[in-house]
Amino acid sequence: MEEIMKNKKESLVLGEIIQKIAPRIGAKVLIEPVWGIVGQITFKSGHKSYFRYNTLDLNPVGSSDIAKDKDYADFFMKEMGYPTIPGSKTFFTDSWGKAVGASQRNIDAAFRHAQKLRFPVMVKPNSGSQGSNVALVHNKREFYRAIRAVFKHDRVALVQKPVHGQDYRLVVLDNEVISAYQRIPLNVMGNGKRTIAQLLKAKQREFTRAGRDTHIKHEDPRIRTKLLRQGLSPASVPKKGVRVYLLDNANLSTGGDSVDVTGNVHSLFKDAAVRLTKDMGLRLCGVDLMIDGDINQPPKIWWVIEINAAPGLDHYAKIGKAQATLVEKLYLKILKSIEK
Repeated sequence: MEEIMKNKKESLVLGEIIQKIAPRIGAKVLIEPVWGIVGQITFKSGHKSYFRYNTLDLNPVGSSDIAKDKDYADFFMKEMGYPTIPGSKTFFTDSWGKAVGASQRNIDAAFRHAQKLRFPVMVKPNSGSQGSNVALVHNKREFYRAIRAVFKHDRVALVQKPVHGQDYRLVVLDNEVISAYQRIPLNVMGNGKRTIAQLLKAKQREFTRAGRDTHIKHEDPRIRTKLLRQGLSPASVPKKGVRVYLLDNANLSTGGDSVDVTGNVHSLFKDAAVRLTKDMGLRLCGVDLMIDGDINQPPKIWWVIEINAAPGLDHYAKIGKAQATLVEKLYLKILKSIEK
């Protein structure tokens, strides 16, 4: 029930936005009142369309299902020549391994694969989103803790080599990149007075004042592990002007920051994102890239981290008024595309 209520709270943002902007094109929106997670859009023509959570009635079902499965999506992207994360392989819970006839691909096999790749490695759920249970691990103890955390919520885990650079999300609608922003992992800026724990609490208060519904999990073991690797603890007092990073993933839902770069994306990256979206059979897609360099320069070394067929812009909209206005414009474009 807690998870349902969490999803309900997050989904309301999309419903509110759709309800607000739909009248601009003469459309009406009906949201199921009990849970608030599904809605019906009726356009002027009488055509009806539906949404559930962040999933709008725009992408084909088959393509959307493939995009939700990181391993399957990675397979097709790699086959089509896109630069995917190296060394990526799936492993299963004991029960799921037996069910699919792959008992040998268990947690211990996953550890042996990690050893083969050489630490550090990334561990993540195969079907998760918003950076939940994604961890960069450096040794056996961290590895088993991370993959067991994944298996509490997902029966398939991915183990892969880490890639480094600038993290970007490009949102594609048909032939256009309608939004692009850099994602920066959860961090605090030292002032020489407050501890990291105090700075983190202050950051949470900033989120609340700004209307951003991100809740930083202060007891997240990934934060303590990240601090330990830097020789720090929650009680450490960073010097003034020193930025301390607290997570390895840059998702906005886990407290990451964003910098809008929509007007600065090099045409070759735009072309690649649009082409990938089409190649994966999608119309609306969030394309997550890791770039060893800057997005305003021609591509050299870069990777597709993953794709998202339901790229909710809720957390982005909560960052500030300018972002909220932009998100409304983007969803208006999406509604017009659905209407067609």
